[in-house]
Amino acid sequence: MKRREALGSIAAAALTAAFKWTPEEAGKAAAFAREAIKAPYAPTFFTAHEWETVRLLSDIIIPKDERSGSATDAGVPEYMDFMMGDRPDGQVPMRGGLAWLDNECFERFGKTFVQSAEADRTAVLDDIAWPKKARPEMSQGVAFFNMFRDMTASGFWSSKIGVTDLDYRGNTFVSEWNGCPDAALQKLGVRYEG
Repeated sequence: MKRREALGSIAAAALTAAFKWTPEEAGKAAAFAREAIKAPYAPTFFTAHEWETVRLLSDIIIPKDERSGSATDAGVPEYMDFMMGDRPDGQVPMRGGLAWLDNECFERFGKTFVQSAEADRTAVLDDIAWPKKARPEMSQGVAFFNMFRDMTASGFWSSKIGVTDLDYRGNTFVSEWNGCPDAALQKLGVRYEG
């Protein structure tokens, strides 16, 4: 049962118990209650500007494609907001990293990350997305981007959209294991000895 449906059921039960309504009337009241709580998600950790940046950056990392939805479609920003409340040790690195990203864009382009052109955002991200290639002065951005990318991946592939994207089917019984398929071995450039 989805959260909204659960809240609707609770509302219906409470209204039926509190008033002498018919089940149809209670159902109507529950429907009105469900509509009343359809407010958009309001982050508890991120500021409005940070929220906009988180949503944009997570979708740059995992965009919508022909196979599945984007990071925001999967609820990754909401996941991150929850994690910041649940894991306070990540708050300073997250907030500091978002500020670093804005500062780097402002230094280069005179705009925040969100306000910058797509090509400009890409240039900054290219400088921090590849740790082994990054210049030493980019170390704070690299650390932030690694953390952010990991959180994006964790949030996405633990969501319903992500599990579907992986085509995960759970543990399945294999009666006879013949090793890795030849096509996979060739792709990896390895082979079995013997």
